[in-house]
Amino acid sequence: MEALSLLENADIDPATKQALLTSFQSLLAEAKRDKLKIQALTLELAHLKRIRFGKRSESLDPQQLDLFAESVDEDIGSIHAELDTAEVNDTTPKRQARQHAGRQALPDHLPRIEFRHEPESCQCGACGKGLVKIGEDISEQLDVTPAIFTVHRHIRPQYACRACETVTAAPIPPAVIDGGLATPGLLSWVVISKYADHLPLYRLEQMAEREGVPLARSTLADWVGRVGYALEPLHERLKERLLQGGVLHADETPVQQLDPGKGKTHKAYLWAFRSNTLDEGPPLIVFDYQTGRSGQHARDFLGTWRGHLCVDDYSGYKALFAANHDGVACVELGCFAHARRKFYELHAANQNPLAEEVLRRIAELYAIESHGKEMTSDARQALRLRESVPRLAELHRFLMDQRIKAAPGGAWAKALDYSLKRWDALARYAQTGNLPIDNNPVEQTIRPVAIGKKNWLFAGSERAGKRAAVIQSLIGTAKLNGVDPAAWMRDTLEKLPLWPNKRIDELLPIDGWKPAEA
Repeated sequence: MEALSLLENADIDPATKQALLTSFQSLLAEAKRDKLKIQALTLELAHLKRIRFGKRSESLDPQQLDLFAESVDEDIGSIHAELDTAEVNDTTPKRQARQHAGRQALPDHLPRIEFRHEPESCQCGACGKGLVKIGEDISEQLDVTPAIFTVHRHIRPQYACRACETVTAAPIPPAVIDGGLATPGLLSWVVISKYADHLPLYRLEQMAEREGVPLARSTLADWVGRVGYALEPLHERLKERLLQGGVLHADETPVQQLDPGKGKTHKAYLWAFRSNTLDEGPPLIVFDYQTGRSGQHARDFLGTWRGHLCVDDYSGYKALFAANHDGVACVELGCFAHARRKFYELHAANQNPLAEEVLRRIAELYAIESHGKEMTSDARQALRLRESVPRLAELHRFLMDQRIKAAPGGAWAKALDYSLKRWDALARYAQTGNLPIDNNPVEQTIRPVAIGKKNWLFAGSERAGKRAAVIQSLIGTAKLNGVDPAAWMRDTLEKLPLWPNKRIDELLPIDGWKPAEA
């Protein structure tokens, strides 16, 4: 401010001096605004360099429209499955079964594995006399071992009773798709390829074609729709199990959904809710597809659930933490990873030494968490109270002191405000032994879905998005529990048609799951 002092002491006309002072102060204010703007732009540029954004264009090429057609066929398959289920419980006369017209014979060059289904008894169930074989009912299904297609031949010898003129044969084994061409193994391959390996169905069609096997994309889509419908009860049970926990993680990721009437896409969201990694029991992840980001979607999913919810600073969750009509609300847990990210980006942009100091202090908190990772909840609580709580108090004082000195509106002030405004939620974990320090567990679970979006680009419909949420929940839970999703899917699709609902937990892909004996 030496120039300002010289100007104030200058021996010049008072009116001229006042005009110069006013102009000089205006220039100082403008320079201050420019400095803050440069700080904000520098921080934003560093953030953009660190994160690579995909295309934002809503224009659709023909291949994208083909992907939408897959979703339509999947929806049709799912609707047919729902109609079939409704007809089972309907007492009105049944309509004739749909004819599977146009099915091509399975190629002769594929190896055959025969399964013989003999009646339980060789005596007639009506009169007790011996049965005589008069022929065989042969049906074929297509199965696959990765890159090897085989044909399962189901041979059902038919036996006749000459005395009472009846024919006896073993019943047809039940299947997720009655009378379908695909075995559980093939259905598993299609579903896992699409949702775990993120391969669009047209690529699976091409892979089968290289083996000389005709698998129309519409057929694959129909199978996916029917399997998604069949797995819905498992998804509902997974959600019930998840909401039994007292601590949850929540996050959401955008998904483009096609708007067929306009030929463009609009933004939908895949909400993710994950169990607490510090609690006992198997880890669970449940996805919920919604067409928007309103906080009401999270409230609808959680319903009457009350507990500690670890989230980022998205305003949609705030209503969950306000006391409801009965005076009970969810308890907010802040995410130290998000708070740290603000200082990391500031340090990456201009090597801010104060931001570096904050990062060092937060690193100490994470070192304590790493040390106590394998401890019991009580031992971890004692560790946190002894080592984390004092460091959190010191960090809070440091942030408060720096906020007093920080220029309002600057990037440094914004980074400080993010942590200080949510300090109670951020520091709450240290008073216990079972609350998480951050929301990283759910973000890591969402990451594979984000990678998949680069391949499948968008959801073709709301029904397709909800089907993806069902299947992704089961695949994600399998991965969290060290269960092979493909092996689980195949085994579950084999068991599901006859599995009692009271034992549905045994089908969930958690640590207690066991494959069927060969």
